[in-house]
Amino acid sequence: MNFWQTITGSDLTREWKAFETRAEALPADYRAAWEQIKVHLTPYSDFTGRNLMPILDGALGLLEETAADGQTVQEVLGDDIEGFCAALAGGEGARGYRDRWREQLNRNVARKLGRLGG
Repeated sequence: MNFWQTITGSDLTREWKAFETRAEALPADYRAAWEQIKVHLTPYSDFTGRNLMPILDGALGLLEETAADGQTVQEVLGDDIEGFCAALAGGEGARGYRDRWREQLNRNVARKLGRLGG
């Protein structure tokens, strides 16, 4: 990946299109699970989404392999896709971008208030 691709995100666009092409080959119930996985992993993304690409690749690979083996989505992911995604992203309570931004905002406000009060 070169500097220009990093700045423009064209490498991510290429990867994303490849993911979607792979997902189109999945059975309908697996495609629905893929859509839910994308939705539930988004809160764990950093600003660009680069940190999720290997996780999404692994999740899609799991769906492809288990679909080829003839397993059902429920056998693979269970009924809690949101919990599955939280585990993929680093476990329950994993910090998402909202948590990091909230902490940063709280630190900045506390610092400003400390300057005003002292």
